[in-house]
Amino acid sequence: MNKKQWYEALFEDYAKKYDAEVFTQGTGGECDFIEKELNFNKSLRILDVGCGTGRHSIEMTKRGYSIEGIDLSESQLALAQEKAAKENLKIDFLRLDARSLPFNGEFDAAIMLCEGSFPLMETDEMNFEILKGISRALKKNGKVIFTTLNGLFPLFHSVEKFLASESGDTGATYRSNTFDLMTFRDKNITEVEDDFGKIKSLECNERYYVPSEITWLLKSLGFRNIEIFGAKLGAFSRRDTLTTEDFEMLVTAEKNQ
Repeated sequence: MNKKQWYEALFEDYAKKYDAEVFTQGTGGECDFIEKELNFNKSLRILDVGCGTGRHSIEMTKRGYSIEGIDLSESQLALAQEKAAKENLKIDFLRLDARSLPFNGEFDAAIMLCEGSFPLMETDEMNFEILKGISRALKKNGKVIFTTLNGLFPLFHSVEKFLASESGDTGATYRSNTFDLMTFRDKNITEVEDDFGKIKSLECNERYYVPSEITWLLKSLGFRNIEIFGAKLGAFSRRDTLTTEDFEMLVTAEKNQ
């Protein structure tokens, strides 16, 4: 049996605790931005890639949109389904690998938020497969909205210090960060307490991207009107120009064909 990748091990039995993390508290404001980007058109069909516990899918469904969520984590999907059932919402949550999406021209829009799979993969090629699958899943003129790690940030700041300041008293902790200037990958030891009280210590490896890379990747997949902003937790806005102070970037683009 192949050893599980760190992101698979991390999200195993880590759903309720994940929902309590500081970085998952901005759902409402983030969905406000999504609605504006979609011109409040509730006839659109949306794909939520790396949906996790379903917070964006559930909020958008409550607002009248049709959305499907996909994720690799069984525990996160189980909590998403449980939360949707409590709200009497019917949402398809599917266990799928974002690197091999089975959809072809079925969706009007796709979202991928809070590092929903994209920068977590172990190779650049795998990350690219995720964007390729999203492109394939979208209809012509379909829109993608996603966040990813801003490669400009670690050039000017310590990732370890930032994560320590943002984790709060009870959230995940990060240490021994090593940022590689040749690959723009940050390796660290992440420690979390899962939903059963077990402490996990994982060797993580995440890819940071600079804006020009994201633009090139999306252009190569036939996207246009590619725009990149600073991503403020719970307050996405087109007014926020991306700077070296932003830990994440917010990306929007439209599919050509």
